Amino acid sequence: MRIHQLSEAMINQIAAGEVVERPASVVKELVENAIDAKATRIEIATAGGGKSLIRVSDNGHGIQADELVLAISRHCTSKLEENIHEIHALGFRGEALPSIGFISHLRLLSRTANASAGAEISISGGKIDGPRPAASNCGTLAEVRDLFHVMPARLKFMKTDQVEATAIADTIRRIAIAFPHVHFTLSGPSRKIADFPATGKSAEVQAHIARLIQILGKEFSENTVPLDMQRDNIRLTGFAGIPSYNRGNSLQQFIYVNGRLIRDRIITSVVRAAYADIIARDRYGIVVLFIAADPFDVDVNVHPAKADVRFRNPGLIRSLIVGSIREALVRAGIRSSKTSAEIMLNAFQLRTAPDLSLPMYCAQKLRSNSASSFPVDAPQNSATASIMLGADFSEEEHVLPITKNHVPHAPLGPDPDMNQKMIAPVHSLLTYPLGTAMAQIHQNYIIAQTENSLIIVDQHAAHERLVYEDLKQALYTKKPLSSQILLVPEIIDLPEAERLLEHVDILRQFGLILESFGSNTIIVRETPAILGNVNAAGLVRDLADEVAEYDTTTELQAMLNFVASTMACHGSVRSGRILKTEEMNALLRKMEAIPASSTCNHGRPTYIELKLSDIERLFQRH
Repeated sequence: MRIHQLSEAMINQIAAGEVVERPASVVKELVENAIDAKATRIEIATAGGGKSLIRVSDNGHGIQADELVLAISRHCTSKLEENIHEIHALGFRGEALPSIGFISHLRLLSRTANASAGAEISISGGKIDGPRPAASNCGTLAEVRDLFHVMPARLKFMKTDQVEATAIADTIRRIAIAFPHVHFTLSGPSRKIADFPATGKSAEVQAHIARLIQILGKEFSENTVPLDMQRDNIRLTGFAGIPSYNRGNSLQQFIYVNGRLIRDRIITSVVRAAYADIIARDRYGIVVLFIAADPFDVDVNVHPAKADVRFRNPGLIRSLIVGSIREALVRAGIRSSKTSAEIMLNAFQLRTAPDLSLPMYCAQKLRSNSASSFPVDAPQNSATASIMLGADFSEEEHVLPITKNHVPHAPLGPDPDMNQKMIAPVHSLLTYPLGTAMAQIHQNYIIAQTENSLIIVDQHAAHERLVYEDLKQALYTKKPLSSQILLVPEIIDLPEAERLLEHVDILRQFGLILESFGSNTIIVRETPAILGNVNAAGLVRDLADEVAEYDTTTELQAMLNFVASTMACHGSVRSGRILKTEEMNALLRKMEAIPASSTCNHGRPTYIELKLSDIERLFQRH
């Protein structure tokens, strides 16, 4: 087959296909053009999921009438001079408008501030009509109709109108986060309007917080910590979610470089590394990152969609992101996600008495009780009667069956056989973040009280995190943990014995002493003292599984962390163990000293905080 030159129409369609993947891509390009034109108000209207209509209007600088033809010509731009590395605008290729014009019906209507009238130009399938005078406000209106009408094959790959409309809305939200000084309005055929008023009149941080509350809700601001760090000529600002506030995918990670929205897998992996061992492996931290760098240190000319970037010093970016997130989480101290408290509140259901007259209600209750759960001669007290009748009724007002075992007005008190031990509050401890221990219920949950809240702690998960942090400290400081010698060494048959024995020096650092005892057999001489009475066989088998999964040089650090995590799980306070008051308070104090203790090393929350105001709301006191 002979080599031949492609036609101009084919070249333009190929170029357009790279820039415009779906209707959301068109919206992104047009909105970015409006932002580059210094617009403070941008209105977007769509129909048919953007396939039938996309209209973007702004109040920016506008385009001069004699430049409209250049605006829809390929490789024509006002945002780039001679140096490809000196890019200060979101757009710079000069390909967006001509690409859109080749695969749709595009109409531009624009007027500059010093012009007496506006001008209009149209392009369809590459054919230009205009420019011609037209009435127009200051700014630019771009209208796109019948997207991909010249590329029916591409049109078949589009999703439903609802899916495409959702993608457009997500694009607007993501762009709006980076530009709080711009008022965005999005409307569609359903007449639902997404309106994000400008918040840029306040300080930079407050403006971003206000915009994030508009888009992500108040829950985001309540569960995140601010970021602000600079190294060399690169500055990182933004917000990072606390460990217990996470998601099952990375869609709630918003990353911007010099205001440009990017989706970079490398940065996503860096964020994941920053949250390593404080959230579960299949969960993702919620972050909003603004990276400001010298344009010479960032290459945005990687892909026509401009969603990928390359950094001159990727190692600096990695350390900046990881260091900033971890430092912010440490600075914020121990915090529990307010989402967990909301879930707990929603789990409670208020019950009201049936809407019956009192005599009928009492008669029905007496008949049902006498035939089922409460025999006539069964012992009752006033507490039982109060529960049966409801809180608004008293014995003086109604006649109840009196039996020989019934004692009216019996004092209501705790069951003497109850396993829970209630503790008098230690007022000096109420000011601590986790307060003072009050009780232990179900032999696993510690109930603590602060000055204005109630704390519920999962003792196993909390102690698991504390042991894990001690193990990591021993690993990083190269100081071996103390071990305890087994009176009777334990012999374990293990197919992966040889692979595990390759790491005996690392395990010795943790206080676990292993030796070979023949083919596929390991003998355990000593175990870490911090783990106490541990199931050595179960621990060794779990460690062998971890080593088998992370037994490469590139994953060595991950393997070490998971080895420590596995050992911590085996050595933490088990569910079902009854703790003394001193032990519970000691656990709370140590949790407060470790910011990461709000989650266990598997990513589960270790405690839930319920504000007194929330409890009062449950009882309708406010």
